[in-house]
Amino acid sequence: MNFATWSLRNPIPAILLFALLTFAGVRGFQQLPIQTLPDLDLPTVNIVLSQPGAAPAQLETEVARTVENSLASVTGLKHIRTSITDGIVQIRAEFSLEKKLSDALIDTKDAVDRVRSNLPTDLLQPSISAVTERGSPILAYAIASDRMNEEALSWFVDDTVGKALLAIPGVGRMDRLGGVQREVRVEVNTAQMNALGVTTTDVSRALRRTQQESSGGRGQIGLSEQSVRTVATVRQAAELADMPVTLVDGREVRLDQVASVHDTNAERNQAALLDGKAVVGFSVYRAKGFDETRIAQGVTETLERMQAADASLVITPVSGSVEYTREQFRGSMQMLYEGAILAVLVVWCFLRDWRATLVAASALPLSILPAFAAMSWLGYSLNTLTLLALAVIVGVLVDDAIVEIENIERHRRMGKSVLQATGDAVNEIALAVIATTMTLVVVFVPTTLMSGVPGLFFQQFGWTAVIAVLASLLVARLLTPIMASWLLKPHAPSENPQADGRLMRLYLSSVRWCLTHRRTTMAAAAAFFLISIALVPLIPSGLIPASDRGFTTVNVELPSGSSLSDTVEVSENVRRALHDVPGVRSIFTVVGAAQIGGSGQVSDVRKSALTLVLQAREDRPSQMAIEKSVRRILVTVPGARFAVGGGGAGEQMSLILTSDNAQALKASAQAFERDLRGVSRLSSIRTTASLERPEVIVRPDLKRAAERGVSTATIGETIRIATSGDFDAQLAKLNLDNRQVDIRVRVPDTTRQDIEALSNLRVPSRNGLVPLSSLAELAVESGPAQIDRYDRRRYVTVSADLGGMPLGEALTAARALPAAQHMPPSVSLINTGDAEVAAELTSGFGLAILTGLLCMFCVLVLLFKDFLQPVTILSAIPLSLGGAFVALLLARSELDVPSMIGLVMLMGIVTKNSILLVEHTVVGMRDRGLPPMDALIDACHKRSRPIVMTTVAMIAGMLPIALGLGSDASFRQPMAIAVIGGLVTSTLLSLLVVPVVFTYVDGFERWFRSRVTQ
Repeated sequence: MNFATWSLRNPIPAILLFALLTFAGVRGFQQLPIQTLPDLDLPTVNIVLSQPGAAPAQLETEVARTVENSLASVTGLKHIRTSITDGIVQIRAEFSLEKKLSDALIDTKDAVDRVRSNLPTDLLQPSISAVTERGSPILAYAIASDRMNEEALSWFVDDTVGKALLAIPGVGRMDRLGGVQREVRVEVNTAQMNALGVTTTDVSRALRRTQQESSGGRGQIGLSEQSVRTVATVRQAAELADMPVTLVDGREVRLDQVASVHDTNAERNQAALLDGKAVVGFSVYRAKGFDETRIAQGVTETLERMQAADASLVITPVSGSVEYTREQFRGSMQMLYEGAILAVLVVWCFLRDWRATLVAASALPLSILPAFAAMSWLGYSLNTLTLLALAVIVGVLVDDAIVEIENIERHRRMGKSVLQATGDAVNEIALAVIATTMTLVVVFVPTTLMSGVPGLFFQQFGWTAVIAVLASLLVARLLTPIMASWLLKPHAPSENPQADGRLMRLYLSSVRWCLTHRRTTMAAAAAFFLISIALVPLIPSGLIPASDRGFTTVNVELPSGSSLSDTVEVSENVRRALHDVPGVRSIFTVVGAAQIGGSGQVSDVRKSALTLVLQAREDRPSQMAIEKSVRRILVTVPGARFAVGGGGAGEQMSLILTSDNAQALKASAQAFERDLRGVSRLSSIRTTASLERPEVIVRPDLKRAAERGVSTATIGETIRIATSGDFDAQLAKLNLDNRQVDIRVRVPDTTRQDIEALSNLRVPSRNGLVPLSSLAELAVESGPAQIDRYDRRRYVTVSADLGGMPLGEALTAARALPAAQHMPPSVSLINTGDAEVAAELTSGFGLAILTGLLCMFCVLVLLFKDFLQPVTILSAIPLSLGGAFVALLLARSELDVPSMIGLVMLMGIVTKNSILLVEHTVVGMRDRGLPPMDALIDACHKRSRPIVMTTVAMIAGMLPIALGLGSDASFRQPMAIAVIGGLVTSTLLSLLVVPVVFTYVDGFERWFRSRVTQ
């Protein structure tokens, strides 16, 4: 069925179809969430195993390896990352993109359950959860009040703010930053305990047995049913002092006989400061798939209601990515509008007929709105990639309509009626329009099927472009003929319809020269292609260009053993040093890097993060320039190592060294780090090679302990409870109206600071209490602060800030270093982070391109019913590479994700020009019996105008993106530059070279047929 002529006879179904698609598109646009980029995280499951008091080396042997070996059998597992610190093993299992997150969670739980009986008995219940929120917060706030102290304000954030924010749709998590936790501390008097024959463990466990509520039992008093509950709790912490505590042996002591009770705060492990002033902060994380801007609006409205209800609250927005997301959305939509307007203006400049221009321009909204409907159905979002696909494809969307309108105009100038001209023109051009659209479709489909993180980039971009292009084909075949027949006016026959302008005559003479000098033309084209390939090594490679997000972070790490106060002091020195950097508006400091533990949050007090909130983009230097200034200043700040960056892709290089030999791994990492510092453009070289930290080592004398009936477990439990309290689950609780407060029994700080006092702690034995020193030796030694494992081997990550250096250049320089070239056989160097994704992109992209070319060839063979002429059409692709590569070199862009997306798009676009030429030539030879040379000249004459029109329209549509106008265009710009450069050269050269290639292919075909028929 010929849809174009059918729609001319039956316009109502086509009009109704597009009315419904338009309505669906408007509705889809309203429902689509707004994000910066798609969710680029692989299906991930977190496993947290907690054994309080256990050292990292012990946990590695007894816990981590056992669980890792079980996880290794799970299908679809890609990587296992394990981090082991004091008492906590955190395992992050990443799965392949094809694995459903729900299936990954179930399989992971099954793997842990299989080995649960092989793990230590005092290991707390494993926590296994799917990662459903983004890895970085979208909003951060600081909160202050002159009515509440720090503890009350901290609880207000945990309780009131937390409940309100987590009720907002799309909020995945909220973390408090800084502040303190209320705790009742029972500090025992070791001298009085020794006199009474009591240990800290006795007091803690006895308090737990006494201070509790227990339910159970049933009563039937008064012929009705009652539950029975035993209540033995106090209402205030001060009442604990008079509480009688019954010991295991039946003795009874009052708590104030052996300890003092303090209603205070837990040991501080975090601090937050805004421009040097102590505050309590909180950060908000987005759940995957939700709209950042709607979440931010909900958070803002909720916090405004809180401030209205309590005038003493002062809530200050600190940082976040939402404003950058809004800016990118506005910038992308503006680029879309500007590109559409410019494309329409180009059409008008060529046609000089507002009616014809209106018909061609109508293809834009009628193609884009169905794409919005499909995006909503597929679960996509309005992000930089999808909007970029629509902005760049604007010129392509009017392409089919331009070709048809221009052909209709040509037939009208012959004196035909509008209806006849429309019918003849759309029938004549049908094969070319379908072929050009389908080649663009099939070149994108293989890239959308790429695996891994690169597939996440190409998937949303590719399918959005494919849907919009298919919609444009539907518009061109169904609606454009109807509108043309209704809107266009008939032309009087031209006296000289073949009159050509000077440019056309010059072009046709050039074509004739090329056809006369075919070898010279082909040699020049081959040389151009070879030069293009030679340019590839000159183009730096990367993953994603670094963006200007309006804030950057300085990560500070102090030596192992540093206290919270040390970290605060160094962080404040850094803040004061950076305070006057031009472009910095405020600095928010969080001391104590939080880690999710089995009993809440624990913090590494030797680490901090300073968020530098920048001024408006027009009032400051670029973010990269500010970061360079920051790095120069940090060189003068002693006592810590630093890393600078906004946390986005394209900012740092990370490499992993793995080995089962801990000593060889440490030595190799140190040597590699030392050599990497010699690479001039890299900065902030750092490793995760854990520095040795001081440890108090208790070594029992097993013989003496056995003689006195004391086990190693008893010694360990005694020292643990005395110095840090019992497990959180075993602590007694103080019940308040709306929460429970831990009651922690331990020795005073003065005892923990004196190794002699620790050695005098009493341990229960067969013959009563004995000093710890009589059973064990205590010494201050050193051990690893943290153990990191990657795919069941120990690893060290070596990272460096790129500071504008291309990732590919940095990787090449790093792997060429002597330390990398001469590593021991037991140590492996592996890409991670951006480097790993870039390697996946390189391998997957090449295969996708070859698959796309094969698909294009197959489509063209089916449409043209010829195996050789598709070779002529595809010959335009090599001619586009040189322009794209030269444009990237001149613009100093990298060969990265956006530029590779541009190359894929270029493959589909440039074949459109060849199809128009070849299709008209074939029709002229077949239907009108023209000789090949005459048919080629006629095709160049009649098809060059629509080819130039569509090319200029596409270039005009992408020009605002290439110029980087408006908001941060770091991601959008490289793609537009590659496409524009390739379009310029491919259009200019294909109009001359493709006719020559056609003659060779046609000649070969004739020779082959003559051979076969002989």
